[in-house]
Amino acid sequence: MLIRTLGWSLLGALACLALPQAAGAQGAKPAFVFTGIPDQDESRLVERFGKVAAYLEGKLGVPVTYLPVKNYPAAVTAFTNGQVQLAWFGGFTGVQARKASPGAQAIAQGAEDAAFKTYLIANTKTGLTRTTDFPKAIAGKTFTFGSRASTSGRLMPEYFIREAFPGKTPEEVFSRVGFSGDHSRTIQLVQSGAFEVGAVDYSVWDLDNKAGKIDPKEVGIIWESPPFPDYQWTVRGDVDAIYGAGFTERLKAALIGITDPAILAPFARSKFIPVTNAAYEPVERVAKSTGLLD
Repeated sequence: MLIRTLGWSLLGALACLALPQAAGAQGAKPAFVFTGIPDQDESRLVERFGKVAAYLEGKLGVPVTYLPVKNYPAAVTAFTNGQVQLAWFGGFTGVQARKASPGAQAIAQGAEDAAFKTYLIANTKTGLTRTTDFPKAIAGKTFTFGSRASTSGRLMPEYFIREAFPGKTPEEVFSRVGFSGDHSRTIQLVQSGAFEVGAVDYSVWDLDNKAGKIDPKEVGIIWESPPFPDYQWTVRGDVDAIYGAGFTERLKAALIGITDPAILAPFARSKFIPVTNAAYEPVERVAKSTGLLD
């Protein structure tokens, strides 16, 4: 079985090969291509999605390829223009992709994604400690979000910040605001002191903590958010036309049927469960209320 993990430089070439026209005169099915938002370090993403590609190829009976992308918007673009047929999105990127791709469906989420959390973390030199109430003492500190399109690293924390400081934007609350690009980087920046406070996906924090990448003498959790829906697998609406009737349901069953801890552990998920677009309506409402979605 050939498992292909492609580098950034091959994105353009793969785009041509992955389109339905590439099936060829003999009518062979094109490769089924998927991607995921780059929410943590690249080596972990390759490990995570390489195992998914191998698993899906065995279940679906077509070649399956994982396509890395450079950032969150690139994942949405690859999905909406048909370079990929499936994507592991965050809550907000999933909403963006489905709005731009009529017929696209959220089909599976991690069991933990129905009630996801953001951690606010702080460098220990700030003197900030963990509290159940929103820590308003973060005002005036330097603050970093994750990616600009991250649900747990930007959208929801910005919403909670605006609720805590009515009428103020994050730029008016903090002395400096940054965007790290991914959750692992957020942790590194706060741990190093480059930023005093940051917002991070709790599951990436847990993974990095287990991997020994977090020094509790330098950085710690100061607040845990209320729950919200987040990550999910979203599939394009045209896959049945390309791969045959019932393909979407077979894909959904394959994802929900993953039981191998070696596949689930890099996601920090216990299992995948069914989900629909409707589950992400709260994310869409928040995105509109914060001005991040028209």
